[in-house]
Amino acid sequence: MKASVILIAMAGLLGAQSPSPEMQEVQRMARAIQKEIFTLPTYGVFDDIRFSIKDGTVTLKGLASRPTLKSGAENVAKKVEGVQKVINNIEVLPLSRNDDQIRARVYINVYRHPALQRYSSSRGNIWLSSTNVNFGITQDPPLGYHAIHIIVKNGNVVLEGAVDNAGDRAIAEIQANTVSGVFSVENRLAVLNDEVPAEMKKPKK
Repeated sequence: MKASVILIAMAGLLGAQSPSPEMQEVQRMARAIQKEIFTLPTYGVFDDIRFSIKDGTVTLKGLASRPTLKSGAENVAKKVEGVQKVINNIEVLPLSRNDDQIRARVYINVYRHPALQRYSSSRGNIWLSSTNVNFGITQDPPLGYHAIHIIVKNGNVVLEGAVDNAGDRAIAEIQANTVSGVFSVENRLAVLNDEVPAEMKKPKK
C-alpha cells in the first residue's frame, strides 16, 4: 500500500501532462519493487515498509517486526531491473514478549469488529495456531490481505494503511485503544472517502 501511495503521488505531480520516459521508468521500478516486497513471505500485517527512488538508488524505510524482512526487502529490491544501489534504513522492531502480546490483542480487537472485518481476507474468522500460542504471533503472523497494519513498539501502537471512511478510521483507533497494555495509539490511516457516514452525522437542530 505504501508503494501505491508513492505512485499516486507521482501521478499527482504529473497532472495532465504525459509522464516523461524517466518518470515512466521510475514508475515501472516502483511497481516492481512494491510487488517484490509485498509478496515476501515475511511481510505482513505487523510491518510497514516504504521506499523512495532517486537516480537509480532505492532507499528502504519503515519498520519490520522481524530481521529477516529487512534483509529480504533489500535482496529483492536489488534484483529489480534499473536499481543501481539500495540503502536499507528499515528499522527492526525490538524483540519483546509484551509487544508480541499487544500485537495479538490489537489484531483480534480490530479485525473481529463487524465494521472492520472486510479489511482482512480472514473476514473476522480469527484463530491462533499452536505457533502463535507457544512462540508469539510475530513469528507466525496472520496471512493474507490486511488493509490496516498494526505497528507496535514498546507498547505504543501505530495504525497504518487505508480505510473507506472516517467512521472506520475512528473505530479502528478505538479498538486499538481499548487493549490492555497499550500506552498510546497513533492513527495514520488514510481515508479513501472523506464523506462522513450518515450514522455519525449530528442531527441538525
